[in-house]
Amino acid sequence: MKEMSSEYKKFLKKRKTKNILIITTQIGLLIILIALWEILATYGVIDTFIMSSPSRIVKTISELYSTGNLFYHIGTTLIEAILGFLIATLGGTIIAILLWWNDTIRRIIDPYIVVLNSLPKIALGPIIIIWVGVGMQSIVTMAILIMIIITIISMLNAFRQVEYSKILLLKSMNANKWQILTKLILPSALPEFISLLKINVGLTWVGTIMGEYLVSKAGLGYLIIYGSQIFNLDLVMASTILLCILAALMYFIVAFIEKCFNKKHNNY
Repeated sequence: MKEMSSEYKKFLKKRKTKNILIITTQIGLLIILIALWEILATYGVIDTFIMSSPSRIVKTISELYSTGNLFYHIGTTLIEAILGFLIATLGGTIIAILLWWNDTIRRIIDPYIVVLNSLPKIALGPIIIIWVGVGMQSIVTMAILIMIIITIISMLNAFRQVEYSKILLLKSMNANKWQILTKLILPSALPEFISLLKINVGLTWVGTIMGEYLVSKAGLGYLIIYGSQIFNLDLVMASTILLCILAALMYFIVAFIEKCFNKKHNNY
């Protein structure tokens, strides 16, 4: 027993060391890339008008902060992204539950879901503007459209992949459909749901920025469009970097949720 405990401690220590090494390497690689970018820009190897440079990006962000526009644009985009993410994820999951609940409706709607999934969402941009108006509602709607079909398909497949023998076992114990859903289907689909959250983290920013490209008066997507129109590539690059930071933070939150879920599941 003591030998097994010692081996397990060695395993945990080795895994922790490996994780530290990976994180350190990732940070080191990022620092090297930024330093190389700045050096190449300083010595004129790359055109700073087209490629900008880290120092110019920091200066641009500082100017946005000093004018009070930085957090205004970040907040606008962040609110749009979070709203789209929550509505699409929860709404898509609820629709998937309803389709699992009624197989007849699922079979009727299934071809329409496939068609909507293959439809380029950007083509619906003008229609969205006419239907819901100009403003945040159009941008959130675009983000929802980007994510909701993927959410429905992913969760419905997760529900249907549960072993039918387990469902029969619960039925033999006189479990009703609600009990089967809450006691078996939803718990079994939790790993797929966590994976879906990671997918939607990326898609929500695609949909949000796509929406801001179509119609916006504020937000990071607006700054990218405005910067490209006046050939201010420093503003474009600064806005892009800020988007990467926000997307990374959102991903880390989901990764933390996944870590807590896995820890709880392993303990169980």
